[in-house]
Amino acid sequence: MKLAVVVQRYGSDVNGGAELHARYIAEHLANHAEVEVLTTCARDYVSWRNEFDPGEDRVGNLLVRRFPVRHPRDPLIFGRWSDRVFEHRHSVAHELAWLESEGPTSPQLIRHLRRNANAYDFFLFFSYRYAHAYHGCRAVGPRAVLVPTAERDPAIGLSIFGPIFRGVRGIMYNSFEERAMIQAIAGNSKVRHTVVGVGSEIPSNIDADRFRQKFDIQQPFIVYIGRLDENKGCPELFQFFRNYVSRVSGSLQLVLIGRSILQIPSHPRIRQLGFVSDQDKFDALAAAHALVMPSKFESLSMVALEAWAMGRPVLANGSCDVLQGQCIRSKAGLYYKNYEEFAETLHALETNRPLHTALSVNGSEYFQRHYSWPVIERKYLEVLNHLKQEEAQRMEPLPGWFGRRRSNIAPTRKTVDALPTGPALKFNRGSRAARRV
Repeated sequence: MKLAVVVQRYGSDVNGGAELHARYIAEHLANHAEVEVLTTCARDYVSWRNEFDPGEDRVGNLLVRRFPVRHPRDPLIFGRWSDRVFEHRHSVAHELAWLESEGPTSPQLIRHLRRNANAYDFFLFFSYRYAHAYHGCRAVGPRAVLVPTAERDPAIGLSIFGPIFRGVRGIMYNSFEERAMIQAIAGNSKVRHTVVGVGSEIPSNIDADRFRQKFDIQQPFIVYIGRLDENKGCPELFQFFRNYVSRVSGSLQLVLIGRSILQIPSHPRIRQLGFVSDQDKFDALAAAHALVMPSKFESLSMVALEAWAMGRPVLANGSCDVLQGQCIRSKAGLYYKNYEEFAETLHALETNRPLHTALSVNGSEYFQRHYSWPVIERKYLEVLNHLKQEEAQRMEPLPGWFGRRRSNIAPTRKTVDALPTGPALKFNRGSRAARRV
C-alpha cells in the first residue's frame, strides 16, 4: 500500500499539535506501508512564509515533497473575511475567500495531487480547515481520507466543509466529541470512520530531578505546556491561579512551557520557561504534580495524553467538551468551569494523596488501552483495508456561479452555537457498527 500524508507544514522542528500528529502517524504507518509526505515550504503557522526549499527532502526515513506557498497570510485580510463569515450572512464565495486568506495556499501542491492521484492508494489529509485539505480532497476524490483535527470554533460551521465531510472515503476522528460535532453539522455518519487519535513518543530516560536542578524549581508545581495565548485560555488560568495562591496556604507554583504571544503576569509563584526541548518537556511532566489544560477548544490534546502516559493527572477546562469527555472516560482528570471549581479541584489534587494516586494509575492504564502505538496503527490499517474493498461515491460539486454568490448562509458562529454540547459519553454500537471500525 502506498500512502501520502498531506499536511500544512512538516519538519522535525515543527511542533504544532496537528503537524506533530501528522508526523507521528506518517512515521508509524511507514512500518506497514510506503509513505510519502506532501506539504508546503512554510515553517511558521502565523505567516506561512516560505522558509523550506521546494522540492524533495528527507525527514528521518521519510521522503518529503515541499511546494511553495503562493503568498504569506495577511492578518488584516484574514480578520476581515473571518468577521464576514463568522458574524454576518454571507455566500459560498465569501467562504472560499476566507479559505484563501487563511492559507497556506499552494497551487503547485494541488496540481501535484491532481496529476498524481492514481499514484497513491490513499491520501491522509491533515487538517480540515486549510486550503490544501479542502482543495486536495476534491483533487484526489475517492482516495481522500481526512484527519479533521477539528475544534469547536466558528470555522467548523462553514458550509463549504459539509460536502468534504460527506464526500471523503474515510475520516479518522480524534475523539468522540469531535465525531459527534462533525456528524451533527454535516450529517455524514455513513462515511466509514473510527475514533483513533494519536500516540506519543515518550523518551526512556525521563528524569524529574534533572528538570528541577536545571531550572532551579524545588517547590511542588503544576505545569502548562503549549502556546501561551488568549485562545488557549491562558489569561483565565493566570487569574484563577493568582486568586488561588492568595487564599490557600502552601508553596504550589505554576510553570509555563511554550512560546508566548501575550504578556505573562509578574508573580513569584508563576515561572515562564519559554520554549524547551522535548526532553525538558517530558522531564517537566515527570516532575509536575499535574498538567493544567485551560483551553476551551481542543480536538484531542496530545500533551494531555502524554501526561496520562506518564501517570500525571490532568486538570482541564470543563468548557471544552473534548477535555471533559476524556477526563470522564479515563477517570484520570478533574475539570472546572469557574473559579470556585478550579480552586476546589486544584486543592483536591494538591492535598488528597489517594485521589492523586488513583488518577495517576487510571491515566497510565487509559493511555495503554487506547493510545499505545499498536492500537493506533491497527485502527488506521483496518479502515484503509476496508476502504480498498468498498465502492467510492462522488463528492458533491460546488454550486454554480450564481449559487456561489448568493448571500443566503447564516453566520457560522450562530450555526456552531446551535450544535449540541457536552461530552459524548454515549454512542451507537448497533446496526452501523460495521462502519465504525
